[in-house]
Amino acid sequence: VQLQAYGGGLVQSGGYLRLSCVASGRTFSSAVMGWFRQAPGKEREFVGGINRSGDSTYTADSVKGRFAVSRDNAKNTVYLQMYSLKPEDTAVYYCGARLGVAITPKDSSYDYWGQGTLVTVSS
Repeated sequence: VQLQAYGGGLVQSGGYLRLSCVASGRTFSSAVMGWFRQAPGKEREFVGGINRSGDSTYTADSVKGRFAVSRDNAKNTVYLQMYSLKPEDTAVYYCGARLGVAITPKDSSYDYWGQGTLVTVSS
């Protein structure tokens, strides 16, 4: 599985962005998908994930109520909608694919990674 994330950019505080991650290959619908982010000088952290069918999501407490994960298996794409962005959301955002069943916040459990897309939120 090859993943490509895009949609990052510069946005003002309080703004909105939608990230997309497109997967190649026929295993996308068999993969749990996760979004992670890494800010400068910090470890990569889990943001949210979605199960294979798309009917269950898990969002980190730090972004709960502001971020939402969804997927379209027909388009091999997972999305991260980010509302009410804050400067502390500034980071490189990565998508990961896990050939398992459960959504997990552990990045070591993901088998494939996209290249990352930079989100910068100005105050």
